[in-house]
Amino acid sequence: EGSGTDSCSPPGKPTLYGSVTRRGLSSEGVPDIAASEGFVVGEVTKKSILISCPHENVSTKFLAPYTTFSRIHQKSITCLDISSGGGLGVSTSTDGTMKIWQAANGEIRRLLEGHVYDVNCCRFFPSGLVVLSGGMDAQLKIWSAEDASCVVTFKGHKGGILDTAIVDRGRNVLSCSRDGTARLWDCGKSACLDVLADCGSPINGIAVGTADDSLNLGTPEKPPSEREIGTEGKILLLAREDKKLQGVGLQSRQPVFLFIGSDAFNCCTFLSSTYILAGTQDGNIYQLDVRNTNSPIQVIHRSGAPVLSLLPYRDGFIASQGN
Repeated sequence: EGSGTDSCSPPGKPTLYGSVTRRGLSSEGVPDIAASEGFVVGEVTKKSILISCPHENVSTKFLAPYTTFSRIHQKSITCLDISSGGGLGVSTSTDGTMKIWQAANGEIRRLLEGHVYDVNCCRFFPSGLVVLSGGMDAQLKIWSAEDASCVVTFKGHKGGILDTAIVDRGRNVLSCSRDGTARLWDCGKSACLDVLADCGSPINGIAVGTADDSLNLGTPEKPPSEREIGTEGKILLLAREDKKLQGVGLQSRQPVFLFIGSDAFNCCTFLSSTYILAGTQDGNIYQLDVRNTNSPIQVIHRSGAPVLSLLPYRDGFIASQGN
């Protein structure tokens, strides 16, 4: 558009605000861009701008989006997922809708209607043909991506569902809620198999992963139901509102570790069978080794904005923040 604003937020110092302005185009069609005091424009291509703040010794590369789908939702997008084959997307929004669309062109294929109030989370099963969703109505639903029918509704939570996870190929699924519990569900019989944890504090995010062989996951107090498929050797992460990140043996239901962070934990994910990540409301990303969670491997703090989601990517990860 010709101009924009930028800011640099060093921890513990006032935020520095500035602007960038396009002065013209080079003969190759690359914009000539200037920055206001305190900021320096580095390499500029047709697809990216490198901006640094020399005083704080930081730089950021801003990338142009490959494509933008502006007609799928009318308001903020709260959650999205892409099918394993990459062909379809599913997303939820504060406009109250959940939609399935083609990832190539953003063409809307299905409208998934049936939750009361906001839908908080949505994800594809590994098959890419079925969607799992959770809402503020405390209901967990499974949908057909082919005809938009709701195949199963799970009831049992006493508060809004904030996150979900799928065990292996999806015979069992997991959910966590504002009611402070995480639950394991049997899709075939649409029943709750067990309450895995009851924290007394909202659980904002969960993740399930295969645990390192050296980790003691504990022993179940009673033999698991034959309806429980693929829970052995897995660890469940709970990102809790009370500043705690907890690890629980999925089959044993026994606590594996409890780590206390700087603020409410919003999200968590596995980087490998030993390394995990979790993000907090005050902008910290903790990298931990599940074998020893006494002190983090590293704490990344780019800005004080809440860390809202984390996703492993290649040799690193992608984080989204509330700014």
